[in-house]
Amino acid sequence: MKKLLVIRHAKSAWPTGDVKDFDRPLNDRGREDAPAMAKRLIKIHAVPDLLISSPAKRAGSTAKLFGGEWGFKPEEILYKEELYHAEAAIFYQVISGIDSLYNTIAVFSHNPGITEFVNQLAPTAIRLDNMPTSAVFGVQVESNTWADFKTASKKFWFLDYPKAPKPQFGS
Repeated sequence: MKKLLVIRHAKSAWPTGDVKDFDRPLNDRGREDAPAMAKRLIKIHAVPDLLISSPAKRAGSTAKLFGGEWGFKPEEILYKEELYHAEAAIFYQVISGIDSLYNTIAVFSHNPGITEFVNQLAPTAIRLDNMPTSAVFGVQVESNTWADFKTASKKFWFLDYPKAPKPQFGS
């Protein structure tokens, strides 16, 4: 069995001036929420062995903050250009290319594609109108290889986000 954590980047700033969307940094709340959420995942034994992120500043910063709590070095994060504002199909493509030696992976990305993607993972278990910032959506994948990810049976594991009183677990 494989496990996937889908994580939306933490709350970002909307700076004035010529800052491009790709370069938007995290704001104070985002810098607090990301490590706090990583610590919550430690408590429920949901720590990945690989981090994959969009290279956009807010997603990469979120991955670094989560990873720091889990003992990852920044250079251990795998950046995938295609995760920047990816549609659901791109998530499947990226995940299916991951080496099967990794049992639990975390993917950091953006809305609206991340919400579209998580809604496809466990459509009968849970439906989200909007994946909150710093939210973590976990699924268990009935496969021994990531190459089979798209067609493998998936079971809703949990959903957690900063304003949630506690994680919501599947049955």
